[in-house]
Amino acid sequence: MKLVIIKYNAGNIQSVLYALERIGADAVVTDDTAEILGADKVIFPGVGEASTAMNYLKDRKLDQLIVNLQQPVLGICLGMQLMCKHSEENNTDCLDIFEEEVKAFTSTANATIKIPQIGWNNIYDLKTPLFNAVKENSYCYFVHGYYAALGEHTIATTDYGTAYSAALHKNNFYGTQFHPEKSAGVGEQILKNFIQL
Repeated sequence: MKLVIIKYNAGNIQSVLYALERIGADAVVTDDTAEILGADKVIFPGVGEASTAMNYLKDRKLDQLIVNLQQPVLGICLGMQLMCKHSEENNTDCLDIFEEEVKAFTSTANATIKIPQIGWNNIYDLKTPLFNAVKENSYCYFVHGYYAALGEHTIATTDYGTAYSAALHKNNFYGTQFHPEKSAGVGEQILKNFIQL
């Protein structure tokens, strides 16, 4: 099985590679169109800022490539947010795979929250085989100042001042706001489930 991680100007690729190694999976990191199209599974990670990342994808026509992929695709953190319709982060139009909007956390909703959210939080209302053998209210690791609103594609929910999408799914596209590669055994199970989809 050929597993590809899309290479672009957003961090956390190394930690994804290490996590895949831990579960016995090898991945190729590339921005080559033919390699990505030829993969059985594609991971689209990301840490960084939405508009810069989208500009980079557009410059290399990776935006058009990603939306037309037919194999299972997993967006992680910023990767998932970029798969949404629009982000409030620098008013950025994104890939529009998921209709959900990406919004900024505001401390007015709940004065006690620190922004960005950094650390462990529980996920619940788990749907789809991405969460096979993952218990309700399992804890995953989050680092983000923006979130995807709840919507028809929500397959896991988290609360941080407000309830939002911890994971999304539509057709062959999946996304997690949390970092499975940093979420210990729960994250490894989710990565295994993705590879087995």
